[in-house]
Amino acid sequence: MVLTVSKYRFQHWLFTLLTAHNVSLKILRAKRYSFEAFSLGTLNRYIQSSSKHQVIHFGMVHLAPAAECIHKVLPLNSKSGCVHIFLFTLLIYTCYHLSRKPLSIVKSVLHQNCSEEAHKKGKIIVPENETFCDWAPFDNQNYDSLFGTLDLIFLSLYAISMFFSGHVADKMDLRIYLCIGTLLSGMTTIAFGLGYFFNIHSFTYYAIVQGLAGLVQASGWPAVVACMGNWFGKDKRGFFMGVWTAHASIGNILGSLIAGAFVEKSWGWSFIVPGLIIGFFSLPIYFFLVPYPESVGVRPPVQYNLNDGPIDQAISDGNSFEESLGTTTSQSNLLIPIETKSSSFLSALKVPGVVEYSLTLFFSKLVSYTFIFWLPMYIREAGGFNPSSSADLSAVFDLGGILGGIIAGYVSDSTGSSAITCVVMLALSIPTLYLYSIVGFRSLAYCIGLLIPLGLFVNGPYCLITTAVSADLGTHPSLSKNSRTLATVTGIIDGTGSVGAALGPLLCGLLKPYGWSVIIIMLMVALALAAILLFRMVANESRHCCFHSEQSLQISTLSNTADT
Repeated sequence: MVLTVSKYRFQHWLFTLLTAHNVSLKILRAKRYSFEAFSLGTLNRYIQSSSKHQVIHFGMVHLAPAAECIHKVLPLNSKSGCVHIFLFTLLIYTCYHLSRKPLSIVKSVLHQNCSEEAHKKGKIIVPENETFCDWAPFDNQNYDSLFGTLDLIFLSLYAISMFFSGHVADKMDLRIYLCIGTLLSGMTTIAFGLGYFFNIHSFTYYAIVQGLAGLVQASGWPAVVACMGNWFGKDKRGFFMGVWTAHASIGNILGSLIAGAFVEKSWGWSFIVPGLIIGFFSLPIYFFLVPYPESVGVRPPVQYNLNDGPIDQAISDGNSFEESLGTTTSQSNLLIPIETKSSSFLSALKVPGVVEYSLTLFFSKLVSYTFIFWLPMYIREAGGFNPSSSADLSAVFDLGGILGGIIAGYVSDSTGSSAITCVVMLALSIPTLYLYSIVGFRSLAYCIGLLIPLGLFVNGPYCLITTAVSADLGTHPSLSKNSRTLATVTGIIDGTGSVGAALGPLLCGLLKPYGWSVIIIMLMVALALAAILLFRMVANESRHCCFHSEQSLQISTLSNTADT
């Protein structure tokens, strides 16, 4: 029997126990791992019950320092672990989105209509001070292209980094990876705000900060989706992840409110406060996050390479490995390869549906991020609202996004048809967007009443693809069972989407001189293309539904015949 362990304080008693049964012992690195699931009594009972040599592979999974202490008092099981990871990752990515929102809010004060400001303050505009209320270098006529360039730099480097961050996350401890990511994200957000207090007017400075922010912000999404996928099985995944995707809209809303509170007085704080929030959150991540159910002795919901037999039957969701080992007297090998290898980028790309959903997300995220970065300015210019009110109204779009993620997830779970769900919502978003552009600013009620369904239809497919669909494809049967690919697949899909997210705000900045109506047309075309790209997946799901309907009809007919 070969036992692989790595906690030095167990060396003596394990060596004594195992050598008594002619077992060779290999001690690896002396680091902190969770061995709560394997007590001396359980191991002794298991060895005594077996007459053959066994092969046991114990996964080497770090457990957060504070979580290790808490687990001894209040052990996590499958249900409490799911609650823990659901709430924890929701807060984590809320902080990520919260820290991305300030620039879209602050744009409205970096370049303002100084004639209006002069009238409010009783000043007289002369050529020498016609841009007195603007912040250089955004006080020139090319301010739109400068804003678009900043958005492009952030989102381009975010997209490039996303393709690699998922693969890196699969190779690292997700807890450490997220801890570093949140800390660096906080630092880059704060750095942009410091430009106000240090009176920095160099566009190069802000461009470099935005580029660094894009690189480190990409650490969040693949890692949190992988954490959720580790704990949540396919059953009800769409609904729970639909609710969970509220973090993006909650983060956008909080980011809008926090940035809006400082934007007219001291816009530097609009960046520093969100930066401090996400940076501070690296501490609870390091001390409390439990990204792997194996680290607390809970069997993962996604089946790993477990041989069918007594051990496989003994382990059920909610049971620890200790309980499972204690209930079996199997004479066969015990194979629990918790420590899996990460899959290659190309093998993840070959998973059926990854390309289609990636391209759909390209156009869907193009639209969504155009709203994130430009909606406050559109509301201000088209509706005549002040910067603070524009920020508050833009949060209504995110409220609709929360509802969209939940509804899309629920419908997907109920029907088993993710592609059909996405196409229907994308199709409905086109007339809703057109209607909003025509009558959205007739009154405040019209504006709010149309922003909610618009956010619902635009963000619903986006949320579904980046969460439940990515998790499903990351655990696709075509992948090797002992490969760890979830974060890699998530990185590919969201990375492709992020390229669209980079292109959308850039196109918006380039098209803005031609009027907002041209931008609306561009967004409607993007939504139509997003729906068209899923037609093959829709056809497959339709055939699948028809096949199961025919089977159900045949079974019902046979049952009625038998009763007769």
